[in-house]
Amino acid sequence: MPYLIYAPKTPQERVHQLIVGMNTIGRSGDNTIVIGDESLSRYHAEITIVEDRITIKDLQSLNHTFVNEVKIDQYELKDGDSIYCGNVEFKFIEKLNTTPVNDGCEEEPIPETIIKQFSTEQGRFNIQDLLDTPGRRDSLLRLSQRGSNQRTVDKLKILLEVSKQLSSPEEPDRLLEKILDLLFEIINVDRAVILLVNDTTKQLEQRVAKLRSGTSIENQFYSKNITNHVYQNGNAVVTTDACLDQRFHTSESIFVQAIRASMCIPLKPREEVIGVLYVDNLSMSDVYSDEDVEFLTALANQAAIAIDNANLYKKIEAEAVMRNKLERFFPEPVRKKLKEETTLGIIDTEVTALFADISNFTKMSSTMHPRQVIAMLNEYFEVMVEEIVFQYEGTLEKYIGDALFAIWGAPYRKADDTERAIQAAIDMQWAVMRLNQKWLQQGKQPIQIHIGLNTGKVAAGNIGSEKLIQYATIGDTTNVTSRICNVAQAGEIVISQTTFERIQARNLPVEKMPLVQVKGQDQPLQLYRLNWNLLPSKHSQIGGVANTGMIK
Repeated sequence: MPYLIYAPKTPQERVHQLIVGMNTIGRSGDNTIVIGDESLSRYHAEITIVEDRITIKDLQSLNHTFVNEVKIDQYELKDGDSIYCGNVEFKFIEKLNTTPVNDGCEEEPIPETIIKQFSTEQGRFNIQDLLDTPGRRDSLLRLSQRGSNQRTVDKLKILLEVSKQLSSPEEPDRLLEKILDLLFEIINVDRAVILLVNDTTKQLEQRVAKLRSGTSIENQFYSKNITNHVYQNGNAVVTTDACLDQRFHTSESIFVQAIRASMCIPLKPREEVIGVLYVDNLSMSDVYSDEDVEFLTALANQAAIAIDNANLYKKIEAEAVMRNKLERFFPEPVRKKLKEETTLGIIDTEVTALFADISNFTKMSSTMHPRQVIAMLNEYFEVMVEEIVFQYEGTLEKYIGDALFAIWGAPYRKADDTERAIQAAIDMQWAVMRLNQKWLQQGKQPIQIHIGLNTGKVAAGNIGSEKLIQYATIGDTTNVTSRICNVAQAGEIVISQTTFERIQARNLPVEKMPLVQVKGQDQPLQLYRLNWNLLPSKHSQIGGVANTGMIK
């Protein structure tokens, strides 16, 4: 029997068996060979097989038909002829070469206790080894013609290899393409499509489709009546001639597409249907055997599990990235505790909040190159957060331009949270002095920072959308801390009345300031200036954790 090879010697190569009589080539779905290439006409050419004569005829196509690079109207084909329909290349062959190859290697004796051996080494088994392009008359599976027992073994081996090929994590869209590639490699169908359920609308959506030519297509060619029926009922549907099936007599698309035989299998990894796999045949009815249905169902089950796993893997990756971003705002002890508890519920708690801002930053940055500004901020924040905030087990809530906002008391409280926050502020001022010494030696500009601290009640927890979330505190305490920071001058630490009361017994060198009216507050605030330069900043212990200069 003669064959037409589409895209010979390329990864897209496909073999089409020609039938006795007329074989048509074109873009329209009712051709014998359907190729979804724009350079083809709807009905481009026909190949007629009569007795021992095989001729090709151009059907007045727009881009013409060529045999061996010569434009033809009609031509008698010979074995090996090269055919171009528009931009689509074919090769005509009279017979496939299926002669087995003998590599000359002799098998070593096998112990009697071993019945059969299969290599489990990745890549050693090739599905093509078990396939025969024409297939059998009573089945569309492209299995070599062997005994029934051997065919069963071959089917199991193919399904095992499919499972291996679909098991590695991949992007969902690439996985769907791989599923259809394997499907077309194994079974003779004209078209196939995978539809998945949209999580929001709960309706089926086309995700990937393919023609026998290997060309991907975007337009709908399947019947929604059939696919929705399978989705809603969770049972496979096999039609011998969909045009005559009373279940779908109201579906206009079935008649327009001239769908003769189709199989539609639910993708059901667990109890819930996540989509459907649809395949059809355009030219023949009553072509799918019980073996075809059984095999496609098994393949669809593997595909459903692979799709479900790919979606789960993608969600896990996204959650891991989000969690990693979130955990970067917590010190190491808190990160460990969060991993054990897995959740961060919203809580009402008392915190001591710290707001630190670089004085006159806008004016200073206007004289610097943007890259220099970023490099300076990165170095500054590295010291402020990693070496100070986290060392005192504070939580970094956010960066706001050149400012940082940190809290002590959430997500977990300690008895000395206020003392830790105060000492962190002192160390920040000392750290800035050390950074300035280094920067001056490098010819860079020095900076000064002003810090405000406040203690009070807040609601704390994860806030944001599903894709963008952060740990935050909400309440008047947060707003007032920012206002106090604005009151502080360059190089100053200013604390609120509530913060002062928490550390009053420490006899810190503080100065009581005149009452200050701040935005958003009806009553003026009583604030205190902390003379941090009279306090140490190095090496003391809190709760077994080494810290720099805890107030005693």
